[in-house]
Amino acid sequence: MTKRRSGEIANNVSAKSKTVARGGTPTSIGSYLIQRLQDVGVRDIFGIPGDFVLKFYGMLEDSPIRVVGTTNEACAGYAADGYARINGVGAACVTYCVGGLSLCNSVAGAYAEKSPVIIISGSPGMNERLADPLLHHRVKDFNTQREVFEKITVASASLEDDLTAFREIDRCLDACLRYKRPVFLELPRDKVLVCPDNSHVPLQQHLQSNELALSEAIHETLTQLRAAKKPVIIAGIELHRFALRDQVLQFAERNNIPICATLLGKSVVSERHPLYLGVYEGAMGREEVRRYVEDSDCILLLGAFMSDVNLGGFTARLDPAKCIYVTSEKLRIRHHHFHDVVFADFMNSLASGKVRGKRPVPKIRQPEVLPWKPTATKTMTLKRLFQKINSVLDEQLVVVSDTGDSLFAAADLSITQHTEFVSTAYYTSMGFAIPACVGVQVANKELRPLVLVGDGAFQMTCMELSTTVRMGFNPIVVVLNNKGYSTERFIQEGPFNDILNWNYHRLPELLGSGWGFEVFTEGDLEKAFSAAFANQDTFSLINVHLDKHDVSPALKRLASRLAMVSGQ
Repeated sequence: MTKRRSGEIANNVSAKSKTVARGGTPTSIGSYLIQRLQDVGVRDIFGIPGDFVLKFYGMLEDSPIRVVGTTNEACAGYAADGYARINGVGAACVTYCVGGLSLCNSVAGAYAEKSPVIIISGSPGMNERLADPLLHHRVKDFNTQREVFEKITVASASLEDDLTAFREIDRCLDACLRYKRPVFLELPRDKVLVCPDNSHVPLQQHLQSNELALSEAIHETLTQLRAAKKPVIIAGIELHRFALRDQVLQFAERNNIPICATLLGKSVVSERHPLYLGVYEGAMGREEVRRYVEDSDCILLLGAFMSDVNLGGFTARLDPAKCIYVTSEKLRIRHHHFHDVVFADFMNSLASGKVRGKRPVPKIRQPEVLPWKPTATKTMTLKRLFQKINSVLDEQLVVVSDTGDSLFAAADLSITQHTEFVSTAYYTSMGFAIPACVGVQVANKELRPLVLVGDGAFQMTCMELSTTVRMGFNPIVVVLNNKGYSTERFIQEGPFNDILNWNYHRLPELLGSGWGFEVFTEGDLEKAFSAAFANQDTFSLINVHLDKHDVSPALKRLASRLAMVSGQ
């Protein structure tokens, strides 16, 4: 089975939909929506049924789309997000308000981090709304749910009108693929089987750049790079979302320009590539990488989010006068702004650009991945845990990291292939990793997730492991157990950061499947990892006990740098 990467499906929409609703048997709104979901690449959909969406659920069960039930709606959203990051687009289907509004946090995260997820919610039938009754699940009025989702999606629609339903479906799905952000569709239950009288052919819009603007932007970019003595590329997450990794590698290799990644964009290119320097994240990053980037006389930022987490709490020092900043929404070369230039067009044009003769490759390299040599009785530390993790990474593993110090520590991992690191490194919502790993394996069962999650985040969504049992999945889950919220302790100590210590390794007993391991020493960790990798049939959970004040090297670097800046 070939690994499927984000953008591969979304950028190759099926032509099957051209014949939908054109002659023959009339097509219902529900059937049309299911066909269009398949056209854009949705093979699986996550969610929980409810009475307002049961009729549509029945149609899904009779369709080629597989329905994957989750333990709650928020987890359905995280799973659809994880699925989208591997498959190119994801989907979730829930009932009205109690289901839909429970999705809000995970959908907001997908919006913030540009993950294309289609949300479908059932709703009361139009005939049921007459005389404004107080139907169950309703809050305020019948438009409340849609109005909430308008704020956290790039497009939304309520499919209330037979004449416009097909067009509204097309509009929202087109926006999802175009902007790589979530969209919302609300389907009244008495409209699911309605067959509109009007014939319809899906409109497929193709963005086009202003040729003069594109040409001038490329010319100015290459001019700046040709004049530079020490250029560098910072590769961001949009290169992954829009499937533009090959273009940036082609350009970098043609001109021997070194590449960094942002934390959110980590593994957008292989971290074993000879031009790869490391993750640039201001003061949280390795000092030699930070210095190289900030000393550069031309910084080419491609598809990167300039968020506080990506920039190490805004400790990054990037002079706009030395930057070329290109995303799907913005193109700025130093202080010149360009409009109507499509990101993909820019990258395709840049890929063949020639800057000048071969430059010497900088001597900065990813730290060598040393063989793991445990000292059997030595107490576990976060640093040693991640050294062990680094030693076992291969192309069959995809690292799925929750937020907090599990994420910051993971920044120093060396990912062997591209796009094998999934995290919430901008929105940073705790509880992302466990349900997201379900979405990853639904998208591609051959990828085995190695899940890194703090004990606080684990307690929020851990029951989604029951879905991995039901689906026959085999993630390896490493719980960083320091009895509380370590990142918050780092900022401000207090008893509010402490949580109840669970026997995490005994969760398999509750679920009736899975292997659990408790780790106090390096010897314990060695045995646990050996057994977990040998266990191919179900999940493995490794409960790693850590000192409550033990933090990652990345957080220590940040503290040291901030102390230097403040003169403390």
